Amino acid sequence: EGLIEFYDSFREMFEFFCKNTTIHGTIRLVCSDSNRMKTAFWTLLLLASFGMLYWQFALMFSQYWAYPVVLTMSMHSEPKMFPAITICNLDPYRFELVSEHLVQLDRMAEESITFLYGINTSASLFHMNDRNIHVQGLSNVGNLSRSGFKLSQNFSLVRMSDLRSGKKHSSVGFRLCNATGGNCFYKTYSSGMDAILEWYRFHYMNIMSQLPVIINISDHEEQIEDMVYSCQYDGEPCRPSDYVHFHHPVFGSCYTFNSKGTDPFWTATKPGIPYGLSLILRAEQKDHIPLLSTVAGVKVMIHNHNQTPFLEHEGFDIRPGIATTIGIQQDEVNRLGGNYGKCTTNGDDVNVKLLYNNSYTLQACLHSCFQHIMVQECGCGYYYYPLPPGAEYCDYNKQPAWGHCFYQLYNRLRNHHLNCFDQCPKPCRESLYKVSAGTAKWPSAKSQDWVRQALRHQNGYNSTSNRKDIAKVTIFYQQLNYQAVNESPLLSENLLLSSMGSQWSLWFGSSVLSVVEMFELLVDTLVLSLLFCYQRLRATKTLRVAPSPSIPSVSLALENYRMVQE
Repeated sequence: EGLIEFYDSFREMFEFFCKNTTIHGTIRLVCSDSNRMKTAFWTLLLLASFGMLYWQFALMFSQYWAYPVVLTMSMHSEPKMFPAITICNLDPYRFELVSEHLVQLDRMAEESITFLYGINTSASLFHMNDRNIHVQGLSNVGNLSRSGFKLSQNFSLVRMSDLRSGKKHSSVGFRLCNATGGNCFYKTYSSGMDAILEWYRFHYMNIMSQLPVIINISDHEEQIEDMVYSCQYDGEPCRPSDYVHFHHPVFGSCYTFNSKGTDPFWTATKPGIPYGLSLILRAEQKDHIPLLSTVAGVKVMIHNHNQTPFLEHEGFDIRPGIATTIGIQQDEVNRLGGNYGKCTTNGDDVNVKLLYNNSYTLQACLHSCFQHIMVQECGCGYYYYPLPPGAEYCDYNKQPAWGHCFYQLYNRLRNHHLNCFDQCPKPCRESLYKVSAGTAKWPSAKSQDWVRQALRHQNGYNSTSNRKDIAKVTIFYQQLNYQAVNESPLLSENLLLSSMGSQWSLWFGSSVLSVVEMFELLVDTLVLSLLFCYQRLRATKTLRVAPSPSIPSVSLALENYRMVQE
């Protein structure tokens, strides 16, 4: 009884609420009860205000449940770790185990170029006296020329012509068919150079698939001094522990500096060219496999630590005889994830099993996803990507139609028709590097003699070529401050409540206490309804239990009349 108000009727309760509530406009319903027109006007006005209020609430909640984000940018300035730098000499090995097949492939390429363009390239393009790389521990395998592998003649380069808009256009390509010899298509290019390179790489992957998956070339690899004549960071010479070596089948011998990012030696304390990484590199192309790369120079890629460098997608080339200065500016991107977007912290929640041993990246996930699908649908793996357990690399002697399967799958991936982009989210935290470069001729005409003499005396440098075969590159931080791009909710819980309060005040000029008053009105209405129902039920039951009044009746007999009581 102390928690609720007792009223004799709903009208009394409603009048009390309208006279005492803090909601604006409700008192007009009571004060104007003698004027029905005003009462109807204010009733419609209050109902319209309620409708507009809850319409605005619906818009707010629909926007909130869409989980939009807003980007906020902030600048930070602090010492940070120098990024990982990968350099490659664009000079892949010609392994001894497959040397004879590579020679045959060079001859096939020479015949194809002569057939297409009538040019004899045997003297200028192919060199049969290049040294081969011998891999220790594989002597029992023998040369693959004595094995069952044979270069296929079913993928010859052809020239095709078609008419477009009344003009004759020609393209170059090779034919691919499925396992039954049907569903054929031509892998064509408008540029004959691109067609020849792709055709050469297609055969090259089949040849290299004969090699073991894991090759130990540590005892026969080139020393870093054969590629890097000088290395300094922050004015100090680089140490042997500052780099790791690996071999890329297309980009050749590669070295990654500061791959782990844990050595304090690589902490960047000052911006500017003198405090960056300065390298003098051998940019001579020995033409081990000339049609794999037509570029002479050095491939350079700047990337994060513990990250696999995907040189075919990123990086840039350093031109021989040029001094290149590369200024880098770091941007850090932080994504919300969850309901606000799809991202992953470390890749553990991704359904794709990564085939790379480094940290999660979008490219690593896409390559792993594509390789898993290719092994499942084509029966073998793409040579440039790591293999899943139990799989083998594609070989058209064993899988004649793998090329047909691969190019169709790759087109589906490029057109986003595979689900790899859905399964591979972006990292929630990612560092990006913006690059600006400048070049100058190096060494100059007057200094090249003594520069070459100094390199020859210190590093055993020997050049018999008249062309430029050395390059200088300097990589440095332009500024130590970096820009952080953070995602934040456009409509958070606090902002949602604030917006709802603003709308409530706009349409009714009230506060949270007014909401409590409305809740109190609902409780009083419910309790009063229960009380009225209880009273009515009790009155009905009392009427049923009360004794009936005595009603006299007359019983008629033949002799007399007699009063009886029922």
